[in-house]
This record gives sequence, C-alpha cells and structure tokens, in this order.
Amino acid sequence: MALYEHVFLARQDLSQQQVDALVEHYKGVIEANGGSVGRVENWGLKSLTYRVKKNRKAYYTLMDINAPAAAVKEVERQEGLSEDVLRFLTIKVEAHEEGPSAMMQKRDRDDRGDRPFGDRDRGPRSFGDRDRGDRGPRSFGDRDGGDRGPRRPREGGFEGGQA
Repeated sequence: MALYEHVFLARQDLSQQQVDALVEHYKGVIEANGGSVGRVENWGLKSLTYRVKKNRKAYYTLMDINAPAAAVKEVERQEGLSEDVLRFLTIKVEAHEEGPSAMMQKRDRDDRGDRPFGDRDRGPRSFGDRDRGDRGPRSFGDRDGGDRGPRRPREGGFEGGQA
C-alpha cells in the first residue's frame, strides 16, 4: 500500500460538524477499500485566493492515508460528485510527517530580534542622505537631457481639421 497526503476544501456555509461528517464518510470509504487513515487535521475556515464555485472561504482538511490506489481513486470520485467539496488534492509521499503539519505550526516571531519597528539597517546612509551630485536644476522639457523645441500636432489627426 502507498502513503498519501490528501487535502480537501469544503464549502464555507457548512458547519464544522458537517465537515467532520464528511471526514468520517471518506475515512469509511478508505477503510472499506482496504486502507487506513492516520492523522486528520482541520485547518479551519480560511480565505481563498480567488472565488471557487461562488465561495470566498473554505474549510481546509488534511488526511494522511495509507491505502491502495483504488481506495484513493474512489474517495476522489466521490469528492468530485459532492457539492460540499470545492477542491481536493492527493499527493503520494515517501513517509508521513511526524507532528503537526506546516499549516498548524505557530510562526516563530522570536527570530526577528529586539529591534523596534522601522529600525532597519540600511547601510551607511538612509534615503534622505543620498548624494545628488553636480546636477543642476531640471526643467519640465529637459527629461532626456536636451531641448526638443516646440511640439507640432501630427498630420491627419483630428486637430488638423480632417475627419
């Protein structure tokens, strides 16, 4: 049997109990086809990057699966038919991760140090200390370094009287 990580997204208007019922249903499908489900993580209701089937949020759930390919295929078939499941993804892995997944780990903010906000090392000088050099004052028409002279309207345009 192969090892898989399976993530599915459930609609935002479901309750957490309904999402748990979906997990139990899919667990039953896998076990009926000779597999087993290890870790199950509910990542909660999260915002989607873009709308999926008119939903802006979804319940994310991760399942670690040890099952034959036929069992995973049957779960994916049933999820594809279900209106409650927006998206799903199954990845074959060499080994399951120990402990919580990356989504469940708390971000470690201690590695930033004790610097106050905005106190960044910007090198020898900051933005206001920039050396302007020997440049003289600039005028509006002097962007490319030379005087272009007066501008004339193009021929054949609306300004020339031709329609």
